Amino acid sequence: MKRAIVLGASSGIGQGVARELVKEGYRVGITGRRTELLEKLKAENPENYIIQTFDITDITTSVNHLKELVDKMGGLDLLLINSGTGHRNEALDFEVEKPAILTNVLGFTAIADWAFNYFREKEEGHIAVVSSVAGIRGMRFAPAYGASKAYQINYMQALRNKARKLRLPIVISDIRPGFVDTAMAQGEGIFWVAPVEKAARQIVCSLLRKDEIIYVSRRWRGMAQLIRLIPRFLYEKI
Repeated sequence: MKRAIVLGASSGIGQGVARELVKEGYRVGITGRRTELLEKLKAENPENYIIQTFDITDITTSVNHLKELVDKMGGLDLLLINSGTGHRNEALDFEVEKPAILTNVLGFTAIADWAFNYFREKEEGHIAVVSSVAGIRGMRFAPAYGASKAYQINYMQALRNKARKLRLPIVISDIRPGFVDTAMAQGEGIFWVAPVEKAARQIVCSLLRKDEIIYVSRRWRGMAQLIRLIPRFLYEKI
């Protein structure tokens, strides 16, 4: 039985992906800050879920919690870092920006580094992160969120290059959702909002194929190219 860990599985995309992985025959470790929500998910299939409650922003303990979970599972084949946060912040209030930095940069990096070193020793494995289309260009209304997702995109590219340099079969997947129907989908005028179930299924299908860059839903691949090409003077008006 393949073994996967989904960080941030208490709701939204993480919860949906955990369910889909179990359908594919995986034993899945699920993490998050809210034990009661993890317990509720485990109750759906007690034999195939293992719980470990922790907050990845506590970087002094998060890796130890992750190690404990891997030991409980008897090993690891796939790690998905879904833990993430971000809010609109027109006023540039640092207290609003801070959680995105702690979660999407510091917490993410601690986990990604540990996972890469674990799979380097194992000589194979798969690391994935849920970044965002928002990481393609700077977002004036949510600066820290967009910037932190750009960090994740570049960091995963660096890990992919590192794996190739080492000639190791470590797959690095960067999942870039557009709008998905979760609590993170904020603001007016959002469009192409994918149901969580559809997004999760597309993600798992792509992970099973070992795709490196994954857009959810798939139509966002073309939109991402357009976002890159929009002239600056037009982009600033959006």
